[in-house]
Amino acid sequence: MKESINVKWLDNMAFEGEVDGHKIKVDARADVGGTNQGPRPKPLMMVALAGCTAMDVISILSKMRIKPEYFNVNVQGELTEEHPKHYISMHIIYEFKGKDLPIGKLEKAVQLSQDNYCGVSASYRKAMKLTYEIKIL
Repeated sequence: MKESINVKWLDNMAFEGEVDGHKIKVDARADVGGTNQGPRPKPLMMVALAGCTAMDVISILSKMRIKPEYFNVNVQGELTEEHPKHYISMHIIYEFKGKDLPIGKLEKAVQLSQDNYCGVSASYRKAMKLTYEIKIL
């Protein structure tokens, strides 16, 4: 199965893409010719990872009949200092809040996402170190 997207040049360093019918604008910082009309492309890689695994975890927990009061996924990325700057690692922090959350089931949901379901994690793991932790707030 192949997928395709386009990004259309708007002006300066701003581009607009469309994903699943949703427009996404990316741009650069002013010091490199941008006008800050949208996020930078590399951090969107972290959004893709967080979104992919978060959807998996909530879906798995729902099947286990577990609904946290609060769930957040924080991704921290480490970039190289030299060009081409790229991520050499990402650390995922799964944050849960709720009453009587069974840690074993939370761990199982996260593990299933990381090992079996999240295609973004699978792709990134081939290019960089991925780690994760679970926090109950």
